[in-house]
Amino acid sequence: MKKTIAIAATMLAAQVCAAPLGLPEVPIPAANPQTEEKVALGQRLFNDTRFSSTGTVSCATCHASGTAFTDSPKHVSEGINQLTGTRNAPTVVNAAFNQTQFWDGRSPDLEDQALHPFLNPVEMGLPDHGPILATIRDDRGYTRAFKRVFNIDTSDITIKHVTQAIAAFERTIVSGDSPFDRWYYGHDDNAIGDAAKRGFEVFLKEGRCVSCHSMEQDFALFTDHKFHNIGIGINDIQGKVTGLARAFLVAKANGADVDVAVLTDADTSHLGRFAVTDDLSKMGAFKTPTLRNIAVTAPYMHDGSLDTLEEVVNHYNNGGITDPQSGNPNDFLSGGIRPLNLTEQQITDLVAFMETLTSPTYANGGNR
Repeated sequence: MKKTIAIAATMLAAQVCAAPLGLPEVPIPAANPQTEEKVALGQRLFNDTRFSSTGTVSCATCHASGTAFTDSPKHVSEGINQLTGTRNAPTVVNAAFNQTQFWDGRSPDLEDQALHPFLNPVEMGLPDHGPILATIRDDRGYTRAFKRVFNIDTSDITIKHVTQAIAAFERTIVSGDSPFDRWYYGHDDNAIGDAAKRGFEVFLKEGRCVSCHSMEQDFALFTDHKFHNIGIGINDIQGKVTGLARAFLVAKANGADVDVAVLTDADTSHLGRFAVTDDLSKMGAFKTPTLRNIAVTAPYMHDGSLDTLEEVVNHYNNGGITDPQSGNPNDFLSGGIRPLNLTEQQITDLVAFMETLTSPTYANGGNR
């Protein structure tokens, strides 16, 4: 077992050194350098269900390797005692490149992100991080691993060490080398079909998708790392926004936990980036997700409200209006969101393009 873990750790750490086709090198923070043993420790922590109040939920519960590190096809994630939150689980694949974490960007990095699910009442439900440290200190395998990785005694293990190891593992979960990458960056003209090639033109031109799902000359993360109101969720609470925002700000000033608030109340969840920044211009705005592996991570949007890529494209084609027959854009809709007037053929081609962004590892969901 130890030999297997060591081999896996070597393979995972090696992925950090060689960027796959279509991706840049993974940024590694100076305060948390990668080592093979740290990656192996992080992988074990990521999969340990003992770090939940019921002993049944781990990080991998909502970010499973077999479903491209999501919990697809669930619309929103399910934690302890089958409690459901308000957000669709974003993939961990290529999260190492994110400038912020979570749909609303409330965590600045992977280390900070890993702190919060342990304590959220609808995720892992612990009262504090104490039980995690107690479990680790009582596990000889863990204490030896922490000694090797961080050169610390059992009594000196902190939650910071735990999240650093988890983040180190997550930084090895990267994937490029998709059919699109082989065509666009590898210059293999046969790597994708004609429909996908036409769809890429729609992506660049009529669809204006590249405005937010951005690309660089040598790589493509397919995100601008920014936050946009595209009419998802916020459209459903238009008449409540003022009251919700006012009540939320009062609660926040009185010490309400933003992490708990946005995952336990659907209406509050739809406030988006505003809940983090208190900036009205960010009302209902959510982070641009990467399009990599998008075809295998349905459903879509922060609330999992759209089941297919066709529905996603149709939403944009309608200018961010949920019901184009009777609805109106919400007051905070981002300026670039307006009807696209795409034809059915263009929509089909655009979906075909997005389907070429799936890396071989995750072509069938993936399994590490």
